[in-house]
Amino acid sequence: MKRTALAAAATLLLAPLTACGGDAAGADGSTVTVTVGYQSKTINTVTAGTLLRSLGYFEKQLNSLGDGRTYKVDWQDYATGAPITAQMTAGKIDIGSMGDFPLLINAARGKQLNRPTRLVSVTGYNLRGGLNTIVTSPDSKLASLKDLKGKKVSTSVGSAADGTLVRALQRAGIDPDDGVEKLNQQPAVGASALAAGSVDALSQFVAWPGLLTYQGRAKALYDGAQLNLPTFHGVTAREDFARNRPAVLEAFLKAQAEATDYLNSRPVAAAEKVAEATGLPAEVVYLYNGAHGISTFDPAVKPQLVSALKQDVSVLKAAKLTGDIDVDSFVDDHYVKKALGASYAKQLAAVPPAAASEAWPKGARETRPFASPAQLLAHVAAHPGDIRAAYVPDATTGTLWFADKALWVADGDRLLPFVAPATAQAYVLAHGGARVITYAQALERAA
Repeated sequence: MKRTALAAAATLLLAPLTACGGDAAGADGSTVTVTVGYQSKTINTVTAGTLLRSLGYFEKQLNSLGDGRTYKVDWQDYATGAPITAQMTAGKIDIGSMGDFPLLINAARGKQLNRPTRLVSVTGYNLRGGLNTIVTSPDSKLASLKDLKGKKVSTSVGSAADGTLVRALQRAGIDPDDGVEKLNQQPAVGASALAAGSVDALSQFVAWPGLLTYQGRAKALYDGAQLNLPTFHGVTAREDFARNRPAVLEAFLKAQAEATDYLNSRPVAAAEKVAEATGLPAEVVYLYNGAHGISTFDPAVKPQLVSALKQDVSVLKAAKLTGDIDVDSFVDDHYVKKALGASYAKQLAAVPPAAASEAWPKGARETRPFASPAQLLAHVAAHPGDIRAAYVPDATTGTLWFADKALWVADGDRLLPFVAPATAQAYVLAHGGARVITYAQALERAA
């Protein structure tokens, strides 16, 4: 009997755990908890977070595995990528989504703590860098980055928005360490600081710049797309989780692909769902995630994005946030290749849709595209009070912006929108006779 008891105990000890994320398995060993860390209001990650959760696609994929287990998904919401990384390296989160700079920190911390992680897919991206924007208060006299010298700037150190700030300042001839007083703050804290006048500018990631601008609490000073360097958000998984639970990770990536298809085919409905889940205005969500939004959603790990990730390492090293990072070993797209099957090559080659002006009529379930900003303005002018939101792409960077918040330039019969003062002024200087006009004047000219 003693020998039988010892054998039974050894069997229990050697039996594989069936739970993920640090949770204990059920008594019968049939319950698996998968812990997903996401950022609900970082709406460039919705296909791996907010929208995916709302649609229930991951749970459906897990239930279809047919392996006899019961799956539970523990969705954990965070404001930034840093706490997701902390929980992943503690073995408490299995899958997480975050921006490019936090992904690199995720890779570095994982290796440092012997909890390696892997970048397994992409959520949303912008090939020029338009996901990050530097904004000032609505009444600010600052007109260009050069005006930031000696000023206070709020950002989240180690974020993609901080990377944009550093690079933009360098291009403007300002030392990012000594040329400005940088305050390391969470996005909400920085937004409050900007409103209180305790900082002169705020550099943040999606959706904060668009939200503050939409609310009339900020205006754009610098369009991140001026850098012409890709920015993106992606999905990272613990290496041990991916190795031990490949079917679960594949189910997540299949679900992400389904959520991506939903967003791309029903952008207004997706924006409404994300707005309901986050409390963000649907008009702001659509600015980034719409049919011609600032962000393009595609799970494929594109070479341009991997190349940009390698360029980002030097920025983090200079800030002493990481050492060298082996990006090639961090990136592992074989899981998403398997999940997407034959469609992966097509998605890998896909390019973002061309920039376009759009009007969102009140009560409509679809937006209306226009061939030019002037045509959109003419429509808005002809339908006063009937437009929920109107969007136009920057004439030089293509970054989508709210028509009534854009800077407008009249160049003969042409009406051209710009996100930031510097791009508008650069166009005026290069085109004799062109001049900056108000939105009201642009509407009047288009009518």
